Amino acid sequence: GFGGTLELMKAYPFVYGAVGVHPDDAGIMTQDTLDEIRRLSHMEKMVAIGEIGLDYYWHKEEAEHKQQQEMFRAQMDIAREEKLPFMIHSLDAAEDTLEIVKEYMKKDMSGGIIHCFSYSKEIAAEYLKMGLCLGIGGVLTFKNAKKLKEVAAIAPLSQIVLETDCPYMAPVPMRGRRCDSTMIPYTAEAAAQVLGKDMQTVLEQTCRNGERLFGIPAAEKGAEPCV
Repeated sequence: GFGGTLELMKAYPFVYGAVGVHPDDAGIMTQDTLDEIRRLSHMEKMVAIGEIGLDYYWHKEEAEHKQQQEMFRAQMDIAREEKLPFMIHSLDAAEDTLEIVKEYMKKDMSGGIIHCFSYSKEIAAEYLKMGLCLGIGGVLTFKNAKKLKEVAAIAPLSQIVLETDCPYMAPVPMRGRRCDSTMIPYTAEAAAQVLGKDMQTVLEQTCRNGERLFGIPAAEKGAEPCV
């Protein structure tokens, strides 16, 4: 359920929420689930629909793919109708994810993030061309992160957001630990090296990007440091 998100939103003024069902659970979604997502999306601090999308890595059957696509579209409909950005999970489903996102971006969407981006720079370019943000996490610090570094190098800083994928993907030198937001500076440092910018610039700009996308008030004030 969505109880944990709601509790954190209520307990901490600086915590905002997203509501959606991960593709792992697409097969057990019902109309009631979709109605609940829509209802919760009306909450003041609920700022996005996600994490939604496609996962063919853990789900190999064609019938599962069809279910995931149906629920992905249903939740993208909610994002469009409620004028909220979306956050997308996509694993081993590059072509189908891109096709569905392209279809929706022809409609009146409010932007979004391709979470934990893991595909090629050619696919990244397609998402960037649509004005979407790429979510980049601790993987950027890994030795085998050549592909992601190529992606980061072509992305405008205005279209990058940094993320943790908590509790996974802790950056070097924190590998093996539970990832949390205190580790983001390691990812920012790696991004700064790729982009040829200083780390504080990367931290500030990516923070502003998230605030702007999600409509979080600090973006409007523009004066508060992010870190």
